[in-house]
Amino acid sequence: MFKKSIIWATLAVSLFHSAMVSAQDYKTENVILITLDGMRWQEVFTGADSLLVDDTGMIETPGSLLPDFWDVNPLKRREMLFPFLWNTIAKEGQIYGNRAFGNKVNNQNTMWFSYPGYNEFLSGFADDKRITSNDKMNNPNKTMLEYLNEMPEYNGKVLAFGSWDVFPYIVNEERSGIPVNAGFDIAKGDDLSPEELLTNKMQSEIRGPWGGVRLDVFTQNYAMAALKNQKPKVTYISYGETDDWAHENHYDQYIWSAKQTDAYIKEIWDFVQSDPQYKDKTTLIIGTDHGRGTTKTSWTGHGSSIHNAGEIWLAAIGPDTPALGEVKSDGQLQSAMVARTVFKLLGLEYPDEKAAPVIKEMVK
Repeated sequence: MFKKSIIWATLAVSLFHSAMVSAQDYKTENVILITLDGMRWQEVFTGADSLLVDDTGMIETPGSLLPDFWDVNPLKRREMLFPFLWNTIAKEGQIYGNRAFGNKVNNQNTMWFSYPGYNEFLSGFADDKRITSNDKMNNPNKTMLEYLNEMPEYNGKVLAFGSWDVFPYIVNEERSGIPVNAGFDIAKGDDLSPEELLTNKMQSEIRGPWGGVRLDVFTQNYAMAALKNQKPKVTYISYGETDDWAHENHYDQYIWSAKQTDAYIKEIWDFVQSDPQYKDKTTLIIGTDHGRGTTKTSWTGHGSSIHNAGEIWLAAIGPDTPALGEVKSDGQLQSAMVARTVFKLLGLEYPDEKAAPVIKEMVK
């Protein structure tokens, strides 16, 4: 019995040491997750859509988008639309989902609209039995954000920001204790920065066209202020304009918002690379909650009735993510794989066995 105890103790120490070494191999100490609501993979990989960009009745002045977004070469078009994605992440990180090369990313859920998509992205699995609408229902599933916030090292250092006012329920702010600034929430506290005070004032005076979704500029400003002043270890940011402009059949506003969001992501990454806490210790993962239709009549919508609306994309950049650029090999990923991948980058095991596997290529 004594010998067995020594053997088991030695094995336990060995396993613990192996786990610690494995965790120390990764440089990632912070993670920033970003989603662009309903952003199609078609624009990500080929730029402005020739079916929609001109002579469609969806732009205020026919031809007005051409100087800023049009070139006969789709590789140039996509750089015009997403300059940071293609000039930085494509060189230093990874981009998945160009189906022209057989590289596929899909929703695991079969709903193909927002709440199921965000639950999947954040929780690591689809829940088609319980997440069946966009209603303001507290998420019965724990997200990776909540699991991290329960750990002493991350407790109080996990924040979420979203343009859509359903995010406090998706993250389950009530149960998780994670502060969620979403919809028309303002920054609160006694020591607000000048940027937060100004954003509070501007948001109260500038109303967007939608009742439950604020303009993304406010989400960006609140998130940037938090990164600078609160220094969270894990941050989730969701931009919403692309989906709402698409629903309203405004292709011009859809792609203008996409380009502006690309600029927001650049602003975040530029700050990350200038700050001692974040520089060379932060992984950025970007995705979307769902795709949308591919024709002049279906592009405005999504959901299970819209063909191909479950086709999406992913991108990542960070110290532990090899610079593969645009991945052109045959493959099949799901947004559900992000949660376990984040934990792997942080040297942790994901606590929910239902979660999809790690995206191996994102973790060297």
